[in-house]
Amino acid sequence: MMKMRYPGILLCLSCLAWAAALPVKNVLFLISDDLRANALGCYGDTICKTPNIDKLAGEGLLFERAYCQGTVCGPSRTSFMHSRYQGSANITLGQHFKDQGLYSARVGKIFHMRVPGDIIAGTDGNDVEACWTERFNSPGKEAHTPGAYACLNLNIFTDELEGRQSTKMPHRMFVSVQYEGDGSDQPDHKTASKTIELLREHRDQRFFIAAGFVRPHYPMVAPRSYFTPYRWKDMQLPEQVKGDLDDIPKLGLTNSRSGLNGIAEHPDNQQRMWAAYYATITFMDAQVGRIMTELDRLGLRESTAVVFTSDHGYHLGDHSFWQKNNVHEQVTRVPMILSVPGFKPGRSASIVELVDLYPTLSELAGFRAPVAVQGLSLLPLLKDPAATVKTGAISFAKGKGTSWRTRDWAYMRYKDGAEELYDMRRDPGQITNQAKNPEYRGTLKKLAAGLAARLAN
Repeated sequence: MMKMRYPGILLCLSCLAWAAALPVKNVLFLISDDLRANALGCYGDTICKTPNIDKLAGEGLLFERAYCQGTVCGPSRTSFMHSRYQGSANITLGQHFKDQGLYSARVGKIFHMRVPGDIIAGTDGNDVEACWTERFNSPGKEAHTPGAYACLNLNIFTDELEGRQSTKMPHRMFVSVQYEGDGSDQPDHKTASKTIELLREHRDQRFFIAAGFVRPHYPMVAPRSYFTPYRWKDMQLPEQVKGDLDDIPKLGLTNSRSGLNGIAEHPDNQQRMWAAYYATITFMDAQVGRIMTELDRLGLRESTAVVFTSDHGYHLGDHSFWQKNNVHEQVTRVPMILSVPGFKPGRSASIVELVDLYPTLSELAGFRAPVAVQGLSLLPLLKDPAATVKTGAISFAKGKGTSWRTRDWAYMRYKDGAEELYDMRRDPGQITNQAKNPEYRGTLKKLAAGLAARLAN
């Protein structure tokens, strides 16, 4: 059983005194859903319009190599909210701040919620009530929003409300809806509005406010004006390399592949998937902008640490894969931005993990992290982005396998003993699996030992 304990995880008294002197009174935790890092302008995308997240990145520290631990919503959110690689043997981040006397609030999706099921019903999902002084859901009609509906793998386009793919239905992952409206009826707009309300109400006390957006998670719903900038004909699809899947082990192949889910028959609709994904990212970005504008207006920016991240990435045709729950780069890599008063903006290429947020935010606020925390504080990187806090990141695909991502290498080991190895300097798209290449035998052995050591500690 993996323990993942680190020596010295409790902060020394001198460090705590230093942290308590920082101008960090509050934490604003912003999280997107199913957002791959390289879809954002600040991560290199030249098409998707994300001016507000890009602005936040320019004012904070952007982590170029941040990785999730769970590769689907539930395990990932449990992981970073408990700072545990797997499981929940710890009090939550929200409860930790609440126990220190802060006002703690959840708006929208922080722990796992079924999207669209819990969003339509306005229910709490797997939320942990003990985290929060108050909690608020942000309901919406989702795929049932009146407007231009598409189920892209089935090539269905209609304005009719009957027969739409929704909760627990097999093709809901390929649904988009664009409609006439200002977006105020949408879950993410409601989440931003409630967050703004809470900032106003609690501006004079210390707070931990977590705002969880559901886009760009399917169904990809947004006002038509957000779709307009993204003409589907202009969308560039991931390169498909002949024989790309031949060297990927069986457990490394996602069940949602173009050749299995029907979208291979509709290449135009693959482009429409990208257009809808971008549209809903831009809509979500606008809500981030509304919150950040209010934080500035209230004069809270100088005392508030702001986090922006996602629970995991997402496949949009890479290797012909769609969705998540595997340990390839587009799923395991996430955006992570920390904007903290008192620290200079910048970019860090150091390896970090979502489990590191809990101890980092605790230290910034002047609190000891609980003994059960498995992440590491990222304050050394806030002070020096070129520093190193860990040599690699671990990610888990439920029932399949584990990845060990170092600065230059991606190693995957599956439950049946199969392996993948990629030289990320020469092959960032992970096209050629070198696990069986004799020239890489030494590297493979070293990485396998590194993964085994991390799992054992």
